[in-house]
Amino acid sequence: MNFVPDGTIMCGFYECKECDMRYLDTKIVPRMMCPYCGKEVDMEIGPDDEMPTNMETAVLLDVIEGEEDVARMDVLLNTAFDNSDDSWI
Repeated sequence: MNFVPDGTIMCGFYECKECDMRYLDTKIVPRMMCPYCGKEVDMEIGPDDEMPTNMETAVLLDVIEGEEDVARMDVLLNTAFDNSDDSWI
C-alpha cells in the first residue's frame, strides 16, 4: 500500500521507526505520521484530559525524482509488501 498516484514525478520515501514499514508518499517532509501504525489525534478532550500529541514516527529516507524512478520504486515496494513475486530479487 503506497500513496502515490500514477504519473507522480516526485515523492518521499519514508520508514517508520515504530513498525519498520517503508512507503512512498507525495508529501515531502522530514517527519510524518505513519499511515500503517499512526492514529489520528482526537482533539476533543475533556477538562481533565492531557493534550494529545501527534506521533510523527516516519522519517524521510530519500526523495525519489522522475516519473520512471517513482513508478519503479512503487512496484518494488508493492512487490516486497505483497511478497507474492520474488523474481525481482
